[in-house]
Amino acid sequence: MFRNKSELLVPAGSLSRLKTAVLYGADAVYSGTPDLSLRLKSSFPLEQLQEGAEFVHNAGKKLYLTLNLFSHNKDIDKLTSFINTIKEINPDGVIISDPGIFQFVHERLPKLPIHISTQANVCSWLTVDFWKKMGASLCVLGREVSFAEITEIRGKCPDIKLEMFIHGAMCISYSGRCLISSFMASRSANQGACAHSCRWKYKMYLEEEERPNQYYGIEEDEKGTYFFNSKDLCLMPKLNEILALGIDSLKIEGRNKTEYYVAQTARVYRKAIDDYYAAPDKWNADIYIKELNTLQNRGYTLGFFNGIPDEKAQDYNDTSSKSDYRNCGFVREAGEDYIILELRHKLSKDDEIEFLSPYRFEPYKMKLSSMQIAGSKKIVDTLSPGVLNQAVKLPVEKTDVNLLPKYTVARMKIK
Repeated sequence: MFRNKSELLVPAGSLSRLKTAVLYGADAVYSGTPDLSLRLKSSFPLEQLQEGAEFVHNAGKKLYLTLNLFSHNKDIDKLTSFINTIKEINPDGVIISDPGIFQFVHERLPKLPIHISTQANVCSWLTVDFWKKMGASLCVLGREVSFAEITEIRGKCPDIKLEMFIHGAMCISYSGRCLISSFMASRSANQGACAHSCRWKYKMYLEEEERPNQYYGIEEDEKGTYFFNSKDLCLMPKLNEILALGIDSLKIEGRNKTEYYVAQTARVYRKAIDDYYAAPDKWNADIYIKELNTLQNRGYTLGFFNGIPDEKAQDYNDTSSKSDYRNCGFVREAGEDYIILELRHKLSKDDEIEFLSPYRFEPYKMKLSSMQIAGSKKIVDTLSPGVLNQAVKLPVEKTDVNLLPKYTVARMKIK
């Protein structure tokens, strides 16, 4: 019935996030080493990458390594060591944007699947065809490509895999080729050190030629304006159309996001994808969108799905989250009749928290009648995350404890 079933690809910026992604239903994860990818904040040393690769492959899933920076001369000498890393990790593919790096890797590892990064700005079937003839196995389409264009690309390029972003932050620039961060903070987005200058608040002024040093403000109000600030991409309302077309890989953005973000996006898109394949005629996006709204977000947009977006894709007033839920933490340890929750948000006695079990879609609710600090017998009324990985020990019914394995995430609605 379907051309192929789409792969759900989830970011994994650390070992715990990798394991969380797999637990919550990712078909594949993408990770990178800090020096040769757009992941300078990655906490993934080689030993943990090896452990992560083994974990992923034992679960029957896939791991892709990122090598998607644009190289400078200083980077070239590192490429040989990266080839050695690839041999040690044995990933299922490598994500590359730079043509020179593509050539370097392809010549030395001709059987390794190479995916062309969104940073390469692949926006037409002609470019997809070029990379196919060069030896690429998959192209990640630029976020500036409309669905009508994607449909044409799919029709003209049936023999190469296609990937598209379905959820996550949007850049103000052209598929991440941003100079604002370099100019404002001396941090190159194209070298993995983006300062997210597009989220800052700006004020603009005019200086008339005959009136030097007299500045006239151009701003929406007295607070200034976030005129670079895009809402976040969410293509859940169009997921049925994307799945019907047969896009090979559906990518969630978020290389520096939390375990909660990884878990929630994976579980919601996993269920939405599975439900569509089970009964496409009955599929409805509403229940999944409701869950995605609990994530911290800047408001959602369809991006370029229907063509060039209008002003509704931007939020000119602020960058604060539109969600009234917060990440409480994740299960660090699960026993026979208890769990230990590592905190990411302040909790107080009588708070109600919701655990998002990887084994059922309905949240598992728990009211905190008491809180015992993990590792001690001390009972407290409130506890904050702090800097020492604070955790609480919580009782769980033996019949329910299997619903809440290690890495299960929890949230709380803000009153």
